[in-house]
This record gives sequence, C-alpha cells and structure tokens, in this order.
Amino acid sequence: MEILRALEAYAPCNEQEERDRREILRAVNEHEDIFLRSCMLAHMTASAWIVNARRDRVLMAWHNIYRSWSWLGGHADGERDLLSVALREAREESGLSRVRAVDENIFSLEILTVDGHEKRGAYVPSHLNVTYLLEGDEREALAAKPDENSGVRWFPLDEAAAASSEPWMRARVYEKLNRKLRARGVFENP
Repeated sequence: MEILRALEAYAPCNEQEERDRREILRAVNEHEDIFLRSCMLAHMTASAWIVNARRDRVLMAWHNIYRSWSWLGGHADGERDLLSVALREAREESGLSRVRAVDENIFSLEILTVDGHEKRGAYVPSHLNVTYLLEGDEREALAAKPDENSGVRWFPLDEAAAASSEPWMRARVYEKLNRKLRARGVFENP
C-alpha cells in the first residue's frame, strides 16, 4: 500500500495520533526529502511492535543510544515502503529470519522528538514514525546488532512497556500499542 494512501486511510485512536497524522501528511506532501535523514525538519522512520504467535509477548532491544529497552525500527533512508523498512530493521536488529506483518496496515503513528544525537557522523533530527504490527517466532535464536543494540529479548506485554526507561515512550507509545493489540482481541492460539 502506498504510504500516502495508507496515512490518509489510517483511523487515529486518540488526539495524539490525529494531530500527528495531520502533520505527517503535511510533511510528506510538502517536503520532497522527508524520507531522507538529510531533511532537517524531521524524517520518516518505521518501527515494529513485534509479537509472538500467541500475542502475549513483545520483542524489544536494549537501544544503545537511548539506554533503554525499546521497539525495533529504523530510518527510511529514501525507501517509501515503510512496511519493508520495518521488516528489514526487525530482521537486522533481532537476528530473526522468520518475521512477518500481521497485516499491511499502519498499526500506530507518532512524531518522536528524539534527543538530538549523531549517527554515522551526522546529526539526527526528529522522527515522523509509522509503526507496524509484526509477528516473530519466539523459538528462533535472537542476536543483537552491536552498533545499535546490546541485547534482544521477549517480554510479557505489560513488562515490555515497564522495561522502558523512557517515561514518555512507556506511557504514550508502548502502553498505547499494548492497548491497541488487546483491542484487536488476538489472544487466541493460532
């Protein structure tokens, strides 16, 4: 699904998502370079809320920059297929080879005003983030990606949110993702 149509079709779950959706749509329409890190306003990223088949555990990585357990994901770097970005980053950052989209729709979105930092020698501004719900096989071996994280592990849903040391991410993003997951009623064995 083309990202502009996906953003237009997305049904926000709260005021934060509605406002952020409007701003992300505006940025995509007005900034030719929004999918590149060189866009200093902000740039597009894709994240993954990776659950197991029973939907009772979430995969998180210890993020080296933020020094916190966090979701997996990364920068679009010119790619406009953000689901592909989320899948690629999930595989690269976790070592999982069997990871798939639960569906192709956007699961969540948010503007992340990340702390300014450098990556690969360049300043990194805020992120316009699209999140996808992915499924991974928790029996598969995990592997950290040392340049980005120093650990990857499965957490029960509520422990996943609580494991984050970033209060805003914990309360406004991870707990929201868990509420949305529970609202889907997907806690049945496949």
